[in-house]
Amino acid sequence: MSPPPDRTRAVFEQLVAEIVRHPERRAELEEQLFTVFSRRAAILVLDMCGFSRTTRAHGIIAFLVMIHEMQELCRPIAQTHTGSLVKVEADNLVFLFDHVADAVAAARAMQSACAEANLRRPADRSLHASIGVGFGDTLYIGEEDVHGDEMNLASKLGEDIAGPGEILLTEAAFESLSPGLAAAAATSVSISGLKLNYFRLEP
Repeated sequence: MSPPPDRTRAVFEQLVAEIVRHPERRAELEEQLFTVFSRRAAILVLDMCGFSRTTRAHGIIAFLVMIHEMQELCRPIAQTHTGSLVKVEADNLVFLFDHVADAVAAARAMQSACAEANLRRPADRSLHASIGVGFGDTLYIGEEDVHGDEMNLASKLGEDIAGPGEILLTEAAFESLSPGLAAAAATSVSISGLKLNYFRLEP
């Protein structure tokens, strides 16, 4: 389904260009940009593990095939939990959900699906994922891209901090869950001089 005509990438880039050309109208144009493109959402960033190892052993085509297989495995799971695949960047899949509870349920199902699929796959081509989940205001562009602080944090958790099979939540994501819905251990890490607090979901 095509995005509404006022929420396309072309409109987004036009508004950004207008901000550059007319700094005196920055406040007005920024308000317009947020009005058109803002979406409060849960962001699930899935990072595939083992890129370097698989590519070195079997070549880049083999890993590209595995990325496609991961999409085929996870996209219907997201849809079942009212989410959608927004974009694929290298070996990362980015999904959006209206609610963190749905993102968490999907993340658990994706990890379970990987484990089940690996029972039928060669060990050196098994599918493993690390997942970060954020929640907050985003700029959602043409159903093909998303930007925002919680998007950045979810990416950091999924790509750099979570290990294979792990699901990590930002503070905002965890705090939006109903009490008792998910057990998680709080922890923190310093990255580039900034302290990042997050929660590791228990199995």
